[in-house]
Amino acid sequence: MSLLELDNVDTYYGQIHILQGLSIRIEPGELVCLLGGNASGKSTTLKTILGIVRPRTGMVRIEGEDVTKRPTSYRIGRGLAIVPENRRLFAPMTVLENLEMGAYLRGGGAKEDFERVYELFPLLHERRAQLAGTLSGGEQQMVAMGRALMSRPKLLLMDEPSMGLAPILVEKNFEIIEQVHQSGVAILVVEQNANVSLSIADRGYVLSTGRLVLEGKAADLRENEDLRKAYLGR
Repeated sequence: MSLLELDNVDTYYGQIHILQGLSIRIEPGELVCLLGGNASGKSTTLKTILGIVRPRTGMVRIEGEDVTKRPTSYRIGRGLAIVPENRRLFAPMTVLENLEMGAYLRGGGAKEDFERVYELFPLLHERRAQLAGTLSGGEQQMVAMGRALMSRPKLLLMDEPSMGLAPILVEKNFEIIEQVHQSGVAILVVEQNANVSLSIADRGYVLSTGRLVLEGKAADLRENEDLRKAYLGR
């Protein structure tokens, strides 16, 4: 049984047809990347998965359950968590308080949750009393990921994790994403940076103007001539 499925989804903003017959799936423990340029439909796909936007036709399933009409809060309770674009931390709050907010729906984080996050991100333990808004971009990304992991997600959704980061931090960030994946969490990375995403992914999907134009194993997509010309600069 797939962890997440979008089945022939059509999503509209008013009369504008955004997602057009989109079908994707994510299996337990997989790392999948969703690639595409601006206005390709990547963000709308995330919003559709989370229930922020409802499809006009098609179905969204979590572990086989039809959640198409279910609210975002229900889907979060079913094991989804999001690391949003530009991180969106609670800047006036400390690192520790931000992490605690990640476990809010569960009634608070247990000791092992904090230990797991601090093991992945030792710097956060050192900075736990520091205000999140005073951290660097790379450090804030760690907090955002740690906050999401505090909810013990089955599927971690990551929206443009490389945005606003220097190239050396992008590489480090994706090393951390791979480390989180190896701990057993399924991950969907929504990115424009195809090269670094495909280097760690199991499979990938490529969107163009709301349509799925390519899909397959990450290694195969990296060798696809059309993808290389469009996204890999080769």
